[in-house]
Amino acid sequence: MKKIIYSIIVFCAVIGFMYANQHWMKVTKYSIVNQKLPDSMNGLRIVQISDLHYAKFGDKQTKLIKKVKNEKPDLIFITGDLVDRYYYDLKRSLEAVKGFVGIAPVYYVIGNHEEELNVNTEMAEKLTQLGVHVLFNRNDYFVKNNEVIQIVGIDDPLSGENADEMLKKAVKNDKTFKVLLAHRPEDYETYEKFGIDLTFNGHEHGGIIRIPGIGGVINHNYNLFPSHIDGVEKSGNLTQIISRGIGNSGYTFRLFNRPEIVVAELYQRKD
Repeated sequence: MKKIIYSIIVFCAVIGFMYANQHWMKVTKYSIVNQKLPDSMNGLRIVQISDLHYAKFGDKQTKLIKKVKNEKPDLIFITGDLVDRYYYDLKRSLEAVKGFVGIAPVYYVIGNHEEELNVNTEMAEKLTQLGVHVLFNRNDYFVKNNEVIQIVGIDDPLSGENADEMLKKAVKNDKTFKVLLAHRPEDYETYEKFGIDLTFNGHEHGGIIRIPGIGGVINHNYNLFPSHIDGVEKSGNLTQIISRGIGNSGYTFRLFNRPEIVVAELYQRKD
């Protein structure tokens, strides 16, 4: 009888641990300093949501929306894979976006799952109706106190164009501080070449299985010990922020890798 009780306790503990790994959201905060940032943007607060896929956080995504709202962002960036090609549920994803647009301006770029589903046109229409800035290989300017930063967005390479070709269309070559939203982090050398100062990326899920103290062990493409999967990286004048994402793709699961909301505060200087 004791063995049965012990087995039940262990089983429940494992189930609880796995559930927490998929649903217990964490907020990761970064401070980014760049002298090129306009004075009026000092302290600009950005929330990044990436790789939501088919994840659900409360009824109508209320838990996720509340988490984002509590961070009091000036801008919200969605960096692709808002939907999942294995469990396509646009309505569920849009529930989150509907909450986000009531908090701060929202900018969106597609990921590989949107490309694989061939739903870019539908996504653009629905998101634009909600008031989202949809950046399909184009730029926009965020204005504060008559100063601007350039926000650039590019599509996923599954569109048939590489990062170089897409950035030629999207970036305006001026002296503004340039922020890039791009789903994939591995093209950082191209991003730097086009004068991008700061990128927000996702895609790698942080290496979906992680070992504490070691990091990502395997990613969703089953590559062992992948690189460029999370955190802040520097390459020349480029700073790259890579989100671990917040959802799962298909049958994958997260282990020691809680769903991550990224908060970045930008400073021209930090006193």
